[in-house]
Amino acid sequence: MADLSIEFCGIKSINPFWLASAPPTDKAYNVVRAFEAGWGGVVWKTLGEDPAAVNVSSRYSAHYGKNREVLGFNNIELITDRSLELNLQEITQVKKDWPDRVIIVSLMLPCEEALWAEIMPKVEATGADGIELNFGCPHGMPERGMGAAVGQVPEYVEMVTRWCKTHSKLPVIVKLTPNITDVRAPARAAKAGGADAVSLINTINSITHLDLDQMVAFPIVGGASTHGGYCGSAVKPIALNMVAEIARDPQTAGLPISGIGGIGNWRDAAEFMALGSGCVQVCTAAMLHGFRIVEEMKDGLSRWMDQKGYKSVADFVGKAVPNTTDWKYLNMNYQVIAQINQDDCIKCGRCYVACEDTSHQSINQLIDAVTGTRTYEVNKEECVGCNLCEITCPVQGCITMVPQDTGKPYMNWTQDPRNPRAENIKVVEAA
Repeated sequence: MADLSIEFCGIKSINPFWLASAPPTDKAYNVVRAFEAGWGGVVWKTLGEDPAAVNVSSRYSAHYGKNREVLGFNNIELITDRSLELNLQEITQVKKDWPDRVIIVSLMLPCEEALWAEIMPKVEATGADGIELNFGCPHGMPERGMGAAVGQVPEYVEMVTRWCKTHSKLPVIVKLTPNITDVRAPARAAKAGGADAVSLINTINSITHLDLDQMVAFPIVGGASTHGGYCGSAVKPIALNMVAEIARDPQTAGLPISGIGGIGNWRDAAEFMALGSGCVQVCTAAMLHGFRIVEEMKDGLSRWMDQKGYKSVADFVGKAVPNTTDWKYLNMNYQVIAQINQDDCIKCGRCYVACEDTSHQSINQLIDAVTGTRTYEVNKEECVGCNLCEITCPVQGCITMVPQDTGKPYMNWTQDPRNPRAENIKVVEAA
């Protein structure tokens, strides 16, 4: 049976599934329900200075798919609107009642060292396992010089992180904003400031949709709206990329990562871990489906690990990182060709239309003159292996991309004679 317990920057957890700092972790009632459901840890909703933040109504909106499936979730809620004293009291009691569960306290304060120095002993007194610095909130708080306003300036990230490491003995996790050109810069700054780990991604600036009658975006607050923080399954590809960028950056390699962004099942979690995340944080999926989703997450991950022969989570954390590289180091001589399984094909023609209209005209539509039956076949000489037909096909496994034996050795773009700037470029062999 696979062992789901982990140790993340010195913090032991019974499993790698934590709830992210958000409405689900706003108070003791929620956190206790989460622990009863089986979550390994929580990041308590961000605390700040008193008086507490004041929220508006309404606060959420969504980007929908078919049948009202929530693809992306948007919120304009701020940090906790409960007093610092009450939050600290509840954290103390919950940690006392649940000593085997992880409680990380998320913090956001103005960039004044005295304020950070004052709050650190209070947080340590609760018995919490660590702190997370919220340098990512994209709405409301940046207007006050906090959140993403700090996370977008590496010098500020390093400065505040160093303050926290100076005034606290707890592990410090720096939560990074995705609303930046290169996420590696603040990650490097966090490490330079002494951070024990980073977590990412925080939410992405967004407007999900509009009411075209009132001509205002959602959520609507008194006839007006604003951009909010986007999360949910739609942001997963962006989060995976940013996690991978930090995991494979020589300057931050080895820095523990807590993965966040669109994690809704065990497979999502496993993907984040394979790209370097030592634990994962979940928010939107829990808000949409409740805390008991962690049961499927734990069971699914455990079964997959048993199937693959992984005894512990650590056995596969970062295992995909060596296979993630820059485009210029990909093999220019590698070739795949699409292949259609005629037994599975339902003759819908979506692959043909997509390829004919928008790609390489490499799928032939054959129509029987007598029956009118349509058949689709790949023109191997024209197929470039772009995967579009496989993606558009509604039958999983009907179209596969088959590797071809080109008889050519590995050659990347830095070595390719077609590259006018190939000279004097260092060659890095593919993993």
